[in-house]
Amino acid sequence: MDKVIICNLVARGIIGINDWERENPQEILINIVLYTDLGPAGHSDNIEDTVNYRTISKKVLNHAENAKRLTVEALAADLARICLEDRRVKLVNVRVEKPGAVRFAHSVGEEIERSQAA
Repeated sequence: MDKVIICNLVARGIIGINDWERENPQEILINIVLYTDLGPAGHSDNIEDTVNYRTISKKVLNHAENAKRLTVEALAADLARICLEDRRVKLVNVRVEKPGAVRFAHSVGEEIERSQAA
């Protein structure tokens, strides 16, 4: 299966369970792999025949910046659902990270995989 890759998308939103995390937006790093068939667009050279990464990126950013989720797990599940709204996306891998959340670690996060069937 073909892949559309959205790499290192940076959002600023409220995420976390601590009081200080609920007060100020923090950086959220998002990586997404969309599994789909890129053949039709490869033949037609028409954006209407493919998964538009710009459209999905905008939806994902908007949600991440406004959802105010408590857990990274919940945000990752939300983002996977958004990606799967495009029926051409058969499978999605979503990684959500919080840079600097743990001392001595560049980032911590979650990675999930969801499909149309799930």
